[in-house]
Amino acid sequence: MKTIILLTGIVSQQFALTELLKAHNPALSFRCAVTAEELAAIEPDVLREARLLAFTTSVIVPEHILAALGYGAYNFHPGPPQYPGWAPAHFALYDGARTFGATAHVMARRVDSGPIVGVESFIIPDKISVRGLEQIAYVRLAHLFWRMSHDLACDPSPLAELDIAWCGIKSTRQMYREMCELPAGVSAGELARRIRAFHDDFRGIPLTYSLHGIRFQLATTATETEAPQVISPPLAAAS
Repeated sequence: MKTIILLTGIVSQQFALTELLKAHNPALSFRCAVTAEELAAIEPDVLREARLLAFTTSVIVPEHILAALGYGAYNFHPGPPQYPGWAPAHFALYDGARTFGATAHVMARRVDSGPIVGVESFIIPDKISVRGLEQIAYVRLAHLFWRMSHDLACDPSPLAELDIAWCGIKSTRQMYREMCELPAGVSAGELARRIRAFHDDFRGIPLTYSLHGIRFQLATTATETEAPQVISPPLAAAS
């Protein structure tokens, strides 16, 4: 194993992860990618002697790249095995889950389906916002990467698989969009659940309500540490 390929959600993550792995194994070389195009540009000769580590990325690694890697591929997912898929923190809050966490797993053809090799878990604080929950999950995910970093950098053999299975429904962007479309006659309790779990300004998919052919968008004010509160007027017309 000569190379670690880091596939990250943002460029700024790459330096810290590279330095951590390099401290364990100074002989490693590194290739970094953020986009699918950057990943596809990596030469086959490099892939044959490389291990891929994906950290909080939305890029789906093609099956032919996974097959070409000589030392496997591992993904670090900011959610527990009970919440595979997209935006897991949002769906956990909506469900009223009491625990959450982070998962490391072997990358397979289907997203969030490969054998699990590492888990971190914690109790969800009462009244936490979705931003707050995601922040804790990312901290625990970073700790999980740190805890596994020596083996990732130094042991070319496959990581030991845990006796833990994925479970629950795998969330998708479309499922998220459907949750943001408020149904006619939504109850006060259901509205509160959806506001807490899905109404924020960092996914770009607002909570909306349609009435007589006019689409309204919920207007709120929120901070990163407090749950959103509905302001007056509660509904603003959306274009």
